[in-house]
Amino acid sequence: MQIVITAVGPDNVRLADPIIHYLTGQGASIAEIQMYDHDEEAVFAMLVRIHLPAEQLPEIRKALLEIGRLKNLSIRIWSPEERASRPRLAICVTYRPETPLALLRAIRDGQIKAEAAVMVGNRTACRGIAEQFGVPWEMVGDADGRTDDEQMVAVLDQYDVDYVVLARYMRVLPPASCWKYAGGRIINLHHGLLPSFPGLRPYHDAYAGRMLTYGATCHFIVPELDAGNQIIQQSTFTVPPGTKLEEIIRLGQEDNEPRCLVEGVRRVVNREVQLHFHRVVARK
Repeated sequence: MQIVITAVGPDNVRLADPIIHYLTGQGASIAEIQMYDHDEEAVFAMLVRIHLPAEQLPEIRKALLEIGRLKNLSIRIWSPEERASRPRLAICVTYRPETPLALLRAIRDGQIKAEAAVMVGNRTACRGIAEQFGVPWEMVGDADGRTDDEQMVAVLDQYDVDYVVLARYMRVLPPASCWKYAGGRIINLHHGLLPSFPGLRPYHDAYAGRMLTYGATCHFIVPELDAGNQIIQQSTFTVPPGTKLEEIIRLGQEDNEPRCLVEGVRRVVNREVQLHFHRVVARK
């Protein structure tokens, strides 16, 4: 069984040692290990991907959580194989309804074999969609849309989610949140083609460059904003010369972006791809 362990907490010495020593002592085969020391934030973060027999998972989880308690680390132990037939998704939204609606329809129709465990918003614009599909709604933003990141992590833990889907969620996750769900658990839709058009206004940037082909990118999240090596799926559409920017944006938002995100999430849920050392690889 593949198991992903993440540990995040205040920077200190010898935080990795007890975790690694315990895992190797249990006979774990370590497939990936990454450690990060964010000096400016005094934050330590680590990801370990191991292989162990499935029957050892309960014992591993109990022991590592105790290490986390002793070392003041936020530790998560997750396996994509525990609920491989129907993983639990958190769908995170801000304003745009098209992408969460497409995801929920794809789940309902069996195109995406997953469960919508919760919809999380920093604005209330999409609450009606959650209610329409009977999905629990959790609000994590204040009156100005500023997200309480600790509350968001608490919600994700509360609903025991496998994957976090940012369906045009227009807030940047802080590094600590990214590491807590690292290892290919956070899926983002960017409304432009990466790496050519990152940032907040990719339609406008492509239009200014006189592009006739526009697109969207579904990628795994790592702390670097819209980094280019984590692409899961890209979808494009082409317009005739002279097409107005407003029409291009409409076509992208109403058709291309939802199509891109649905296919990207389907690939991850079906375990066709995974993230390994910050690169998307085909699962063997």
